[in-house]
Amino acid sequence: MNLSDIRSQFPILDTEVHGHRLVYLDNAATTQKPQAVIDTLSDYYAHLNANIHRGAHHLAAVATDRYEAVRRQVQQFIGARSHEEIVFTRGTTESINLVASSFARRFFQGDDEVIVSGMEHHSNIVPWQLAGARLRPIPFSDVGVLDLDAYSRLFNEKTRLVAVTHVSNTLGTVNPVAEIVRMAHAHNVPVLVDGAQAISHLKVDVQALGCDFYCFSGHKMYAPMGVGVMFGRQEMLDELPPYQGGGEMIEEVTFERTTYNHLPFKFEAGTPSVGDVLGLGCAIDFMQQVGIDTIAAHEADLLHYATARIREIPGVRLFGTAPEKAAVLSFLVGEAHPYDVGTLIDQLGVAVRTGHHCTQPVMDRYDIPGTVRASFAVYNTRDEVDAFIAALERILPMLN
Repeated sequence: MNLSDIRSQFPILDTEVHGHRLVYLDNAATTQKPQAVIDTLSDYYAHLNANIHRGAHHLAAVATDRYEAVRRQVQQFIGARSHEEIVFTRGTTESINLVASSFARRFFQGDDEVIVSGMEHHSNIVPWQLAGARLRPIPFSDVGVLDLDAYSRLFNEKTRLVAVTHVSNTLGTVNPVAEIVRMAHAHNVPVLVDGAQAISHLKVDVQALGCDFYCFSGHKMYAPMGVGVMFGRQEMLDELPPYQGGGEMIEEVTFERTTYNHLPFKFEAGTPSVGDVLGLGCAIDFMQQVGIDTIAAHEADLLHYATARIREIPGVRLFGTAPEKAAVLSFLVGEAHPYDVGTLIDQLGVAVRTGHHCTQPVMDRYDIPGTVRASFAVYNTRDEVDAFIAALERILPMLN
């Protein structure tokens, strides 16, 4: 992998922050965008802007063809059986809300239960509560590994669905999704997977995982904000009612009744974010050109290196040290508040995330207010890890 060439494709990496070269380690929140993705957005609005699917003119036809080509590209990227199983949304959050709302309307009957992991993002907790479900969390160990024996005991006649993250955004744990799915399907319970943190780090094959739904966001995989994907097995999507009403999701409308469009359009009401979808396709091209396995190996090296370096700092506590882990490093420095640490190293040009990371149950599990989180992407370097560590060492006297 030519790291210099990859970095040259991301113009924001030349930015200076407070007089220092930017060291961007907030990739779990959002990744930066390569120039090709930025150019794709610009080209769409400069030369192709049109509403899709219903226009008879040239721009509408070309935009529609390119939009639907990305749907087939996503299908191949995640190993879905059909492009009809790919629904475009605004992101992981909307994807999960779509499933929760529609699934509840179709299958929930009363005091139904949804099994989640104890390390879920709020986006895979709150939608199920809004849908009326009682949540049954799978506990996890101190190092951040799910207790599958405890998981097996959570199933009962009220269990309607399992909703679990593929990779924890706070702990970095890569959960054994295929085994989680196998155990759920043994009870005839479908599984939704939150893939927001996995899609840019791992090769995802939804058929190999066996899941019924898989949700992810474009902006965490080098694509623009405002676009995401909800994969659903066709048999499941055929069962679910529409999430929203409006244009495109209909077949016929009268004042007496409405019939709905076929998949996937049944779930895509209104004008989509066409430019962002095209940007998603460009981001997939970028990832495949670099190679998913190459990206994973590079990030694993950075995580290993950064973990060893940060352990050299007195008083550092790491949270999430599972054997199977993605490139996320959550920590505290002594008794310092994470916000103080993040604010101080920002003055040295280092961008990290601080707080509870929308995983308050995880913080409760460790009895802490939050953590500092450094997260890595394909364009990060060992030199940037050194700059990050140097910044932490420099602020230690201020923290004490």
